[in-house]
Amino acid sequence: MSFSLLRASARRTAFRAAAAPRMVPKTPVRVAFRKYSTPPPAAEAKSNTGLIVGILAAVVVGGGGYYYFSQGGDAETALKSGVQAIKSKTHFTPTQEDYQKVYNKIAEAMDDAGDYDDGSYGPVLLRLAWHSSGTYDVATNTGGSNYATMRFEPESLHGANAGLNVARDIMEKIKAQFPWISYGDLWTLGGVAAVQEMAGPKIPWRPGRIDGHSEHVTPDGRLPDASQGGAHLRAIFGRMGFNDQEIVALSGAHALGRCHADRSGFVGPWTFSPTTLTNDYFKLLFTESWVWKKWNGPKQLEDKNTKTLMMLPTDYVIISDKGFKKFAKAYADDNDLFFKDFSAVVAKLFELGVPTQQFVASEPWLLKTLDEQKK
Repeated sequence: MSFSLLRASARRTAFRAAAAPRMVPKTPVRVAFRKYSTPPPAAEAKSNTGLIVGILAAVVVGGGGYYYFSQGGDAETALKSGVQAIKSKTHFTPTQEDYQKVYNKIAEAMDDAGDYDDGSYGPVLLRLAWHSSGTYDVATNTGGSNYATMRFEPESLHGANAGLNVARDIMEKIKAQFPWISYGDLWTLGGVAAVQEMAGPKIPWRPGRIDGHSEHVTPDGRLPDASQGGAHLRAIFGRMGFNDQEIVALSGAHALGRCHADRSGFVGPWTFSPTTLTNDYFKLLFTESWVWKKWNGPKQLEDKNTKTLMMLPTDYVIISDKGFKKFAKAYADDNDLFFKDFSAVVAKLFELGVPTQQFVASEPWLLKTLDEQKK
């Protein structure tokens, strides 16, 4: 059944675990948090000349319309001039309408999932946007969504990114239709479309990311390890610049999708409606009885009643850690509050690592869902 037929009713009826049918999950295949198989490599010194040439080359391939400002005097002038020359040559500067067309193609591709997971590519597209943005390190100002470095090894092979080739392949087909868009803009726009088309809140978004090269690949270990505790979450998300409230709000994305044995080792969905975004993730954490799953896989929890849902150790920390618990309880009690905070923190996540001067709009846009465009 096409999910386009379900969107309207999904928005009219806020799915709740208490009312939703308790379906036995399909064979698992998705994860958001993941352990890592390799230690972070030592940082290497890079040449500014190579960086500038690489950025200019990326802008040429991308088709223009992006602004990049480096930190060096002469380099900055040269780079600005190069970008402006490219724009003049291509005679094309994408408008908000052009990006809306890309959004629409992504939204349509989400529904073309067939039997993949729960019938939607939405969760894996959101995971791609999150993992490509969550590599940001505020201390060194490296990583983030700007360079879309998951296109290159070894980052594409990092344990946390297992299975994301599915999402990158989907996006590659859309990139072929819109060669002017950068991968960073495409992937984060995919995250926006995923949230909005799966009955979630509007996510403010604006373009301006540019494509980097393999020399910009980030080290392994910058994304959360699902087997860890609160100190680990604060270290990982704190490195990105997030506080306790934002960490908990971002965790609400686990209302969507499922874990996969062949990717993370973990198995199962977090909620009974894994293709609809609600505050059910938080509600279930408080209302279900969670016990450790008895199996040969990694340590995870399952709901005592149906044994069809799962929670990762990092999920359970959300209600066992005093600093996190108060925010989780607030979101469990108020879906509107969760949506408001989730929208803000996801918009912040998707802009990590992007110099403000690069953005082509001073204020983020609100792109329309497919349903809104039919009205």
